[in-house]
Amino acid sequence: MSSVVKPEEQQMFGHPKGLFYLFFAELWERFSFYGMRALLTLYMVQEIFKAIVERDAATAIVYASYGSLVYASTVIGGQISDKILGMRASIFLGGVLMALGHFVLAIENDIAFFLALAFIVVGNGFFKPNISTFVGSLYEDGDVRKDSGFTIFYMGINIGGFVAPLLCGWLAAEYGWHYGFGLAGIGMLAGLIFFWSGIKKNVFGDKGMPPSQEVYEKRVLGIPQKTLIPIIAFLCAPAIAWLLSSWQANYVSGIFKFIGFTVLAYLGYIMYNLDSGARKKLFMAVLITFFMTLFWGFHELSGSVITLFASRNVDLDGIMTASQTNALNSMFIIILAIPISLLWGYLSKRKLNPRTPYKFGLGLLLAGVSFYILSISGTSANENGMVPFTYLLVMYFIISVGELFMSPVGLSKITDLSPKNIVAFMMGVWFLSSAFAFQIVGFISKQLAVESTDANVGGLDTLGIYTDGFHLIAMYSLAAGAIVLIFSPLMKKLMGNVH
Repeated sequence: MSSVVKPEEQQMFGHPKGLFYLFFAELWERFSFYGMRALLTLYMVQEIFKAIVERDAATAIVYASYGSLVYASTVIGGQISDKILGMRASIFLGGVLMALGHFVLAIENDIAFFLALAFIVVGNGFFKPNISTFVGSLYEDGDVRKDSGFTIFYMGINIGGFVAPLLCGWLAAEYGWHYGFGLAGIGMLAGLIFFWSGIKKNVFGDKGMPPSQEVYEKRVLGIPQKTLIPIIAFLCAPAIAWLLSSWQANYVSGIFKFIGFTVLAYLGYIMYNLDSGARKKLFMAVLITFFMTLFWGFHELSGSVITLFASRNVDLDGIMTASQTNALNSMFIIILAIPISLLWGYLSKRKLNPRTPYKFGLGLLLAGVSFYILSISGTSANENGMVPFTYLLVMYFIISVGELFMSPVGLSKITDLSPKNIVAFMMGVWFLSSAFAFQIVGFISKQLAVESTDANVGGLDTLGIYTDGFHLIAMYSLAAGAIVLIFSPLMKKLMGNVH
């Protein structure tokens, strides 16, 4: 009789045991990702580009390019996993590449810096799209535990996103940047160890294996594909590092303009060939993706302009460092996720739960209000141009509520609204929306760039630049939210029976 416990018998707290191994793997991966992100903008401004007057603009371009490539890589990594590697091998390869990237960041060298970012870009492409899919594969279709399983899993994401900036930010402030980056690397390594131990204990059963062993072992140029793909992935890193380091030419922005035009043209072609009902629904899927891109474009300023604002114009004395303020969004998501989920349930029972367009409109309005809060913070500034921390805290609270209005429902609506034969393509477009959001981040960050080589620049010299910029962002977001709410009745009709 076999001593191996059958996967279906391996339960923990009423869920497949594999869920908790994936929970901790993702928690530590997000720890590494958000820990590094919290330091990235400040590190570039204060170290990598400190000698040039346009250091804020250079940082904005590199940060936007890095963010865009990180999310765009998931589309390619997901395809390779589906067709060749399978989820297990993809997650492990991605984890190794990301850990390598974080540890290379700990080397004090400009070339190493861009190479490190490139390894993280490639690694994230393999890791990120597959671990979420892996969670879904642990449950059979129709399993009522699936939604709560994803809730548990996403809590791991936000725990990692909350703790990492606090610890990595503290280490960077007390001992130096590279200790903070090094801790992020250790976090990624811990995630890999959890995942590997789950494989060894057979908690995943036969889930996540290559789709075809024949394709997995197939030789190309005399090398099995299972070996060739990791080799190509490593070789891609120097090319991506060159793209990131060529910030003056900003090739990445040009690439994404081309991708955006191509995707829109292809979607137009698809719509032209659909019947009226399907065309309306697909149009709504594209519209939802557009508004989500706009929201993330404002939201992701937290890792760039808002971090610089916190460093230069927020009185953080005795509270936290500027990099640690990146933990506030995840903190509020953890606090608010369950109450807002219960709110939707309560409203649903009374048939008052708002349809998706209303939630999106409210989310954009809340984003606008959050930036308006920052825009009026200057009225409370002291003689050194420093504003109370309360403004930043309230801003993060409001935008986190907006995120919970929009983000959890968006992806499911894309699958509901898209024709069945292009669902996978539309999922790729949805992931690309986050990549395009970073192009918005780069554009805004460049407009609010401060030209100076003074390491202590800030105070009254920068306060007006930031508050004026935040006021404009608030107006755009409020206008977008108002437009969505005004046209929500029409959008409801276009969506048909999709809630």
